[in-house]
Amino acid sequence: MGDRGLRTGGFEVSAAIDLSAKLIAAKSITPARGEVFDVLEDALKPHGFAVHRFVLGEEPDGPTENLVAIREAGAGPHFAFAGHLDVVPPGDGWDTDPFEPVIADGILTGRGATDMKSAIAAFVAALDGLEHKGTLSLMITGDEEGYATYGSLKIIEWIEERGIRPDMMLIGEPTSVDRLGDTVKPGRRGSVNMWIEVPGHQGHVAYPHLADNPVPKLAKIIDAVEAEVWDKGTDIFQPTNLEFTGIDTPTHASNVIPGKATAQLNIRFTNLHSGEQLVDRVREIAHTIEPDTHVKARISGEAFLTPEGPLTQMLSEAIEEVTGVSPELSTKGGTSDGRFFHKICPVIDFGLPNASMHKVGEHAAIADIEKLSEIYRRLLEKVFA
Repeated sequence: MGDRGLRTGGFEVSAAIDLSAKLIAAKSITPARGEVFDVLEDALKPHGFAVHRFVLGEEPDGPTENLVAIREAGAGPHFAFAGHLDVVPPGDGWDTDPFEPVIADGILTGRGATDMKSAIAAFVAALDGLEHKGTLSLMITGDEEGYATYGSLKIIEWIEERGIRPDMMLIGEPTSVDRLGDTVKPGRRGSVNMWIEVPGHQGHVAYPHLADNPVPKLAKIIDAVEAEVWDKGTDIFQPTNLEFTGIDTPTHASNVIPGKATAQLNIRFTNLHSGEQLVDRVREIAHTIEPDTHVKARISGEAFLTPEGPLTQMLSEAIEEVTGVSPELSTKGGTSDGRFFHKICPVIDFGLPNASMHKVGEHAAIADIEKLSEIYRRLLEKVFA
């Protein structure tokens, strides 16, 4: 950790906490590469992993580093752990340097403590002394917090080119809500962003007959899109939800009719839809009101759901053995790179309590990190039993 060090008050820390701190101290704002991957590679090699690293892409979405670590031990199942080492920008208002890990009162503070460097550290610590027949792998990216242009999709390409296919995968995203183990996520909602642009003709407000005001047309489109009932949800997915996130015109002068008006929105959707279907429907609504409306979209990920099976059962048992909690299966919240990996194997997300992720003062309880490592260990023992 260079000259930054871990501030603990002078007491010993476990392997999981030590590695968590080293990863936090390696500044890795998305897209990430370099030092933070060095730290992880150094931690994995003593466990007998062959570590492969590759950097792809250019600004603004790159360069991004990815790491695939593989340990083979004869015939048996292939279990993969996936995650990301990049973090969001720290923001202002921290009491300490966000990249100087601090332990006080049983809490580890630093950017990435919750999302999700500590989960990666907990998994690596869970490998200590583990014997197995089969394959263990880690698939770690540096751009989950960004647009994921050069991240997990490129890892999937890399492993498929080499004929590597896991039988099951755990992603260490922070899924717990009120306490460690209360929530696991076998699926995630899809996410699509859209930008609606209504054309007009700029002019003076005193001469509206010489202009064409796009604002009332955009308002009608917004009302119509807001009124759409997309679905009522399912047993595990909450109803599809649309939120407008911005409205703008190129000129804000009080005496000018603008030449165009724009709105942006996001839809978080169930597995009853595809992103393209939603884009087509918004476009249809807009064109009914103003045929020249332009709708641009970026689909961040499709909804997915891993059916209950051995992975869900083994993870639930491991959580209950360590915490006494019977986890809820949920798809609420944001998305994860499971939106990519579910196409190659069953995927489930499980990690630390998520209340402080992305916030100023991001932190995780030391006891939770250590219990998480124990849960991961119990899960691995079940997988390779």
